[in-house]
Amino acid sequence: MKVTGFTFIRNAIKLDYPIVEAINSILPICDDFVVAVGNSEDETLNLIQSIDPSKIRILETIWDDSLRENGAVLADETNKAFQAIGKESNWAFYIQGDEVIHEKYLETIQRAMVHYKDRSDIDGLLFNYFHFYGSYDYVGASTSWYGEEIRVIKNNKNFHSFKDAQGFRKNENQKLNVAKIPAFVYHYGWVKEPKAMQLKQESFNKLWHDDDWMEENIVKADFFEYEEHISQLKVFDGSHPQLMEDRIKRKNWKFDFDISTNKRSFKDRTKDLLLFFGINASYRNYKLIERFK
Repeated sequence: MKVTGFTFIRNAIKLDYPIVEAINSILPICDDFVVAVGNSEDETLNLIQSIDPSKIRILETIWDDSLRENGAVLADETNKAFQAIGKESNWAFYIQGDEVIHEKYLETIQRAMVHYKDRSDIDGLLFNYFHFYGSYDYVGASTSWYGEEIRVIKNNKNFHSFKDAQGFRKNENQKLNVAKIPAFVYHYGWVKEPKAMQLKQESFNKLWHDDDWMEENIVKADFFEYEEHISQLKVFDGSHPQLMEDRIKRKNWKFDFDISTNKRSFKDRTKDLLLFFGINASYRNYKLIERFK
């Protein structure tokens, strides 16, 4: 069995992405790794080149900044990396620049890939998510955060990144058949030094919206105000991946949230009620075939 990791990145230093931690978190169970490094305004290329050169293969790309609807350029860059994976690979392990896998899940992920390698009815593996917000101590508790997504797929070139690179589809627009595994992705996209978070907001919203929308909706500021954008949070009482320890120690801003002020939205309460009657109304970007234990 051969496993190839893949991802894309641009301006990782400027926007404070934990891309090195992301790649290194799955590198132990990848035979090689394709990184699409976009045209950056910082030393992102050198940063990626500093990671294990025996496994890392860099694909230098130019982002199509005209793809400003629904974050399509992110899917475009993901597809470039995926298409560069050789046909000898059985699995492609996708991770984004702000996602990290805890080392405690690697053995489970590897077992699942072995188990499903020759199962033609399984296209990929589905992961749970922790979405950290504001600091490393809180995670999103609202249904507005997606709870699951595909991160390991068969190396089938009929598969492609979907919409803003959240997940994958096959052929024209078919959902992938997946097995859900007991493993989490730690998503740190909303935990950055406030200045870097503000830069990300200004930079990334350009990938979804035109200039007029940006002018009307994105506040010009030096620092991102986390408190003004809070949905619902809960305290995270688990451990972080070891690779994140140094980054967590370097955290230089303060964010606290009183979880007693949480209020369930009407949408959340409706979904809770439906779930009580056995109806899962959450959006699913996949077809769940079975659960792996």
